[in-house]
Amino acid sequence: MPQIPLLSEVTAFFARDHGSYIDGEAVKGMGAPFQVINPATGEPLLTLNGASLAQADAAMRSAQRAFTAWRDMATLQRGTLLLKLADKLAEKREELAQIETLCSGKTIQLARMLELDQSVAFLRYFAGWAGKINGETLDVSLPSFAGEKYTAFTRRQPLGVVVAIVPWNFSIMIAVWKIAAALVCGCTVVVKPSEYTPLTLVRLAELASECGFPPGVINVVNGPGGELGPALIGHESCAKVSFTGSVATGNAVSRSATAQGKRVTLELGGKNAALFLDDLSVTEIVNGILEAGYLNQGQICAAAECFWLPADKIDAVLEALKVRLNNTVIGSPLDENTAMGPLANRAQLDKISDLLAIARREGDEIVCGGETLEGSGYFLRPTAVRVASASSTLMKEETFGPVGSFIAYEDAEQALQNINASPFGLAASVWSRDISQALRFSERLEAGIVWINMHTFLDPAVPFGGVKGSGSGREFGSAFIDDYTELKSIMVRY
Repeated sequence: MPQIPLLSEVTAFFARDHGSYIDGEAVKGMGAPFQVINPATGEPLLTLNGASLAQADAAMRSAQRAFTAWRDMATLQRGTLLLKLADKLAEKREELAQIETLCSGKTIQLARMLELDQSVAFLRYFAGWAGKINGETLDVSLPSFAGEKYTAFTRRQPLGVVVAIVPWNFSIMIAVWKIAAALVCGCTVVVKPSEYTPLTLVRLAELASECGFPPGVINVVNGPGGELGPALIGHESCAKVSFTGSVATGNAVSRSATAQGKRVTLELGGKNAALFLDDLSVTEIVNGILEAGYLNQGQICAAAECFWLPADKIDAVLEALKVRLNNTVIGSPLDENTAMGPLANRAQLDKISDLLAIARREGDEIVCGGETLEGSGYFLRPTAVRVASASSTLMKEETFGPVGSFIAYEDAEQALQNINASPFGLAASVWSRDISQALRFSERLEAGIVWINMHTFLDPAVPFGGVKGSGSGREFGSAFIDDYTELKSIMVRY
């Protein structure tokens, strides 16, 4: 199948000597070199030097220097700059989408319509909060002894420098969530991208400078996270950490940051469930499964991995799903006809392959898929597994890939209890024609976000985040304000 031609701007961008973006300038890294691999071919796209610890320090100090002026800037001016950046991303949509697809393996259609278009939408949403981050006036009850009076009010004040650590699955969009939320509140940002997808955020920072963002407001520090992450989190200028990624890494980030008295927002994924009630047809269930579990090769934090199906329909559902998955067009993510591209990196492919080997040993049935494609690249056929029991490893361990685990239930109430027994709780969905019944189930599902007759869709007006082992704090809505500002109370005698 034909691939789209790369833009000349994209070719020129990859020919540059890349590193990080610090204090308004692209800088060559002074740390160890690492390769950025094209997951569709397994071949290097380029080699760049990671930032040194001294450069990480420079980025934090740059953000700290920029903070006072950014905090004191008129709030609507901050909002205007965010709107300009949204317009710039829309203008550079194809360029950024191609860079993202080459680095992450995301299909070009998804890079355009989700990664870029949603980044633009979120930037515009957060820009709309400029001038609306308010405190309140309060009546106080202090007695008057000599005719004096008292009043009080609260203010929302920015925390300072935010360290944003973002994953590889949606490197632009998730970074925009954090950058825009921090900036509209008056904070400045140092972003640490994944070493698998380091380039689009450098380009975003360059575009922000073109839009008029002052130097130091947005910094990007690239390189493996083993040393850089702790150095950024432990820096004296760090006021808050916003992290999206794995549970294990997130827990380590939380321990480090909280031990130093720093604010933390964590979005950690988990093992999301989708519950299909018995009033649905086989076709409706299959359509829901494909939406919930297989978009972007299943590499979405909120994607469903555990599917609870009515016992009297599971056989028919899996047979129909097998046909649909086997007919999925797998190939180059730069081909507009491709429905599923590669996994984002070799480590992710190896992790999923190991989990599938465990599933086979435990007696789970691989209904379809489960094997890699011949040739180059990190391609895995979309996979459906009928698990032996609710205690199977695939019902507990996050695959973060195109692997659905399916289990039958006789009693929907018991299925709900089993879902809630998970130590995680980022997202869940319930599917039914009976909206009353679905709403009642949604109230009892223990997850930060619950969808009814849909899954994975996010809107900037709706808070997003996990409960239990899936994280703390919220993105979006008005809830983000709590995580990027400090509430100050002021009392006045007059």
